[in-house]
Amino acid sequence: MAAEGKSRHKDVSNKSKEQSGSTDGHPRHRQRGAAPPRGRSRTVQPGAESAPSRSRGAAYLSAGRVKVGSSLLIAAFVGVLHWGYISTLFENDRHFSHLSTLEREMAFRTEMGLYYSYFKSITEAPSYFSGLLLIMNDNVTEYPSVINTLKRFNLYPEVILAGLFRIYTATMRAVGIETKICWTVNRGNDLSPVESCEGLGDPAYFYVTLIFILNGVMMSLFYIYGTYLSGSRLGGCLTVLCFFYNHGESTRVMWTPPLRESFSYPFLALQMFLLTYILRTPNIGRRSLFGLCLFNIFFMLPWQFAQFVLLTQIASLFAIYLIGYLDSKKFLQVLYSHMVSLGLCFISMFGNSMLLTSYYASSLIVICVIVTFKDFLKLEVMALMSWILQVLVWILGTVALKALTSALLGVTDDAHIFNILKSKFTSYKDFDTLMYTCAPEFDFMENETPWRYLKTLLLPVVLLVFIVICVQAFRDILTLSRQKTSKGQDNGRWERSTSGELVYHALQLVAFAVLAILIMRLKLFLTPHMCVMASLLCSRPLFGWIFSRMNRPVFILIVVMLMSIQGISNIQTQLNIKGEFSNIAQEELLEWIKFSTKPNAVFAGAMPTMASVKLSTGRPVVNHPHYEDAGLRARTKMVYSMYSRKPAKEVKKLLIDMGVQYFILEDAWCTRRTKTGCTMSEIWDIEDPSNAGKTPLCSILAKESLPHFVTLFENNVYKVLKVGI
Repeated sequence: MAAEGKSRHKDVSNKSKEQSGSTDGHPRHRQRGAAPPRGRSRTVQPGAESAPSRSRGAAYLSAGRVKVGSSLLIAAFVGVLHWGYISTLFENDRHFSHLSTLEREMAFRTEMGLYYSYFKSITEAPSYFSGLLLIMNDNVTEYPSVINTLKRFNLYPEVILAGLFRIYTATMRAVGIETKICWTVNRGNDLSPVESCEGLGDPAYFYVTLIFILNGVMMSLFYIYGTYLSGSRLGGCLTVLCFFYNHGESTRVMWTPPLRESFSYPFLALQMFLLTYILRTPNIGRRSLFGLCLFNIFFMLPWQFAQFVLLTQIASLFAIYLIGYLDSKKFLQVLYSHMVSLGLCFISMFGNSMLLTSYYASSLIVICVIVTFKDFLKLEVMALMSWILQVLVWILGTVALKALTSALLGVTDDAHIFNILKSKFTSYKDFDTLMYTCAPEFDFMENETPWRYLKTLLLPVVLLVFIVICVQAFRDILTLSRQKTSKGQDNGRWERSTSGELVYHALQLVAFAVLAILIMRLKLFLTPHMCVMASLLCSRPLFGWIFSRMNRPVFILIVVMLMSIQGISNIQTQLNIKGEFSNIAQEELLEWIKFSTKPNAVFAGAMPTMASVKLSTGRPVVNHPHYEDAGLRARTKMVYSMYSRKPAKEVKKLLIDMGVQYFILEDAWCTRRTKTGCTMSEIWDIEDPSNAGKTPLCSILAKESLPHFVTLFENNVYKVLKVGI
């Protein structure tokens, strides 16, 4: 389930680092609060090798090499710029450099904390492989079940990063290089001082730094992508500017680094860039297909949602195949690459059946059959009735095959997805659906989002590009239709039109727009793709009719200046976000759990809190925020009966049957209401109408837990109830 929001912050206009002490190995001291500006000078480690001087002078470089070299330099620059930008935003928001280890772990809320806990398990294990075996035989995440978390969750990023961390720290120890510096931080407000460490030798620092580096590389890729698509370096620069000017709509990595999209999306951008090359190139080689397969794997392995995005890609490719922009041979090669990557992901995830029963897998098979037997069925590619027939066969075949495979394999984990979509257009409601749709990120796109696109001119520019592509495509189709009618010509050569990749991008834009409108969090696909599409404003084949009347650089400069009016303001707004993570109530709770309960004590409670309990205390939990599994949804429903109107005796029996020893009750979960009909008691009224109208159990227990439960710990946010008396 998506992160449900950042933890509580203290908004402070100025946060500082007051440093004192010597550098002879004694602890340094820092003051956290409102004082002088942040910042600390760092000394570059000696021993860095300078690049060897080139013997060849610039005179020997061809003009093409100069262009490539300058493009790579620009790409590297914007990559480093984005890395620094998101790192700065993250530090400004959390004051991460001043947080203790426990505070940093608490800052990873909900899903983030769950994923990071496996990175922590591997790094703290006696060896890398013992840590790997530990998470593959996990009895802490869903007590008392033993699960292979590599199969259930998308944890390969944590597995790889933990391996890199262990290699890095071992290497630095071997050569005697210090990897982190620790400080004593005085937190003020009568809070005890904490130790805070900076440097790649600190696990949390290493973890978020590599995520930010990956997303910096992504920005370099966006520049290259925009340059290649538009045929102009101006297009690459425009893509990067649009991304920065619409940064808050494009990514969440600076606020929620451990989420799966932070690892996965950069590889989708790389995959789409390679796909653009494949569509543009008449004859594709094995290396291109191998790269497409590899990047598919890198995109799918970190994120369970990747299959739905690839489904929209296959649908878009199928559309340009139907109207004649993609020949059947090349299309089949792309489809086979997708099939191979899907099979390898299935193996890598130890037979995760959700991959085989997905609409994506079924769609691949059905489309392959349609394309393979097109000639046998005597289907004319450009015939309108043929289009309709093939689309119907694809839709009905995909749905039928998905239903068949799900029934044969007994998979119901993704059944809630259809219910979520159904609830968007009907009055359908159930417990699981409301748990999603009551979260703002799963609601429809905000009304303000198109207005934000409009103010930075991103929306007008992309609409102009989209209309021009559609007009040209429609003109091509009409021209070909006339040729076939008058001369009976075959359209084989026309299928390989160089504008096919542009039509694909236009259709993919429509698919991403539909996803973003239905589910707000999915605008992370729409906005970056809009930025890439904006690069086509610099394309001579599309806008030569403008450039013949106006100098192209001057025209683009005018557009950029107009974009910058709001764009620069958006950047300044982001940079002005100042915060300091603080969650004293949860810190008290976690410290009490660590020192007052046994290591095998079993906890239940709200999903975000359970992720923190597992991460910071290592205690077994019965539920967690990864809500995509059918069994976990059933567990969570039983746990959340504490927030229903059921009798205390009935709820207690449910918890005891699950093996729960302690329940963490949060008053906020009892009373919070994101929108009408979304309090926990209202959700339970849909599921359990027989008890509607009664006082919620959580409200009763907030006043007095006896006789069915005993209160062992309580502060202004949390109350720990002992289940078995």
